Amino acid sequence: MPDTPTRTQRLDRLPFTRAHGKLLGASGVGWALDAMDVGLISFIMAALGAEWALSDAEKSWIGSIGFVGMAIGASVGGLLADRLGRRQVFALTLLIYGLATGASAASTGLVMLLALRFVVGLGLGAELPVASTLMSEFAPRKIRGRVVVILEAFWAFGWIAAALVGYFVVPAANGWRWALLIGTVPALWALVVRWKMPESVRFLERTGRHAEAEAVVRSFEQSPEFPRRSGHAGQPGRRAHSSVQEAAGQQVSAEAVDGAATGPAGASPAPGAGERSGWRDLWQPRLRRRTGAIWLVWFGVNFAYYGAFIWLPSLLVAKGFDLVHSFGYTLIITLAQLPGYAAAAFLIEKWGRRATLAVFLAGSAVAAIWFGQADSVGMIIAAGMTLSAFNLGAWGALYAVTPELYPTALRGTGAGSAAAFGRIASILAPLSVPLLLSIGGAGFAFAVFAVAFALACGAALLLPELTGRALEES
Repeated sequence: MPDTPTRTQRLDRLPFTRAHGKLLGASGVGWALDAMDVGLISFIMAALGAEWALSDAEKSWIGSIGFVGMAIGASVGGLLADRLGRRQVFALTLLIYGLATGASAASTGLVMLLALRFVVGLGLGAELPVASTLMSEFAPRKIRGRVVVILEAFWAFGWIAAALVGYFVVPAANGWRWALLIGTVPALWALVVRWKMPESVRFLERTGRHAEAEAVVRSFEQSPEFPRRSGHAGQPGRRAHSSVQEAAGQQVSAEAVDGAATGPAGASPAPGAGERSGWRDLWQPRLRRRTGAIWLVWFGVNFAYYGAFIWLPSLLVAKGFDLVHSFGYTLIITLAQLPGYAAAAFLIEKWGRRATLAVFLAGSAVAAIWFGQADSVGMIIAAGMTLSAFNLGAWGALYAVTPELYPTALRGTGAGSAAAFGRIASILAPLSVPLLLSIGGAGFAFAVFAVAFALACGAALLLPELTGRALEES
């Protein structure tokens, strides 16, 4: 008689159900709201530069101060997610940055704006790695990478929303204040997240909450496939549920529902009694290489992406375009993120995590050099769209691979720490742009970004290939 499958095995064997779709949608909306907030700053920098007569250095700090908060938030948020739960921390981060963004609309000067943008960064930095970790732990194994890339694709919708707000709202009188007020939406969405999203099954089991874990697994098993298939009208969950049990070879035992603390049937293997969950554990011998490599990838991608895109509207203004035209071109370039994500979502299960990430990073390096040399509207838009597509496809692959590198007890900490290290680069990048421009103009600045992409590509090739494998439990 075959062994009873663990709960995580039961989740891995599921098709993509409506429950997965709802979780992806709820996480994705939070992700898009994050992107909208980050994207708006690039437009607000350009507007405030004119309204408040800011220097390039002062504009750089508007772009960078949020990333200081994000570096701290990502590190602490990942650690808290491993100790308090994915859902709780996700909702709390949405609330923090939503309220702080709304408050920043009332800023009376640069210092007040910088202080509030720091608080916004705390929430933003913690939310992204927690959301990707939660989605990765629920997604069926065969399509886990694709699902996380689709989650990351919501970033494009948020950035497009920022570009639309930047184009239609920011140029108006006090438009930047109205744009920031729109950022209060995440505070309301936090309530939906708190009450509607399930907690990670792996986290529940690790903390001894087996009955809750079983209830969550059963809710996914009883959810209809997405899209619904014909044949079981009125009993939508029975087909998905029975297919899992047939694959397992037997019914889940009643003991799994009761959830005895001593190790119930159907529970996933628990971490050892002495297993820790801290930052130092990321550097234990078996994880040292992957931690070093993924940190380098995060650093390179953050430096190049935020150096280029946070300054993009301002760079276009510096090239002689007026504010409205600069925002319009930025919107067109931003739209290219969508095909980039689509390509990465398709290829990540075909080529594998490592190859997809490396190819998109290499493409980003070439596109960055091209953009730096562009000297006409057509070339600027073509090169910008190419850079946008390759760069955001790389982001999607990066968020897919990062949580897979670590066992359950360290997954949030690992993803958060990698993101936090990357945020150091996102702090430095906007600050470095004025210096790079003074040395060699836009061509030199984008050549430096190309080098950052190339170094990230090399580090990606050092990562293990984990496509199709189950997530490690301990």
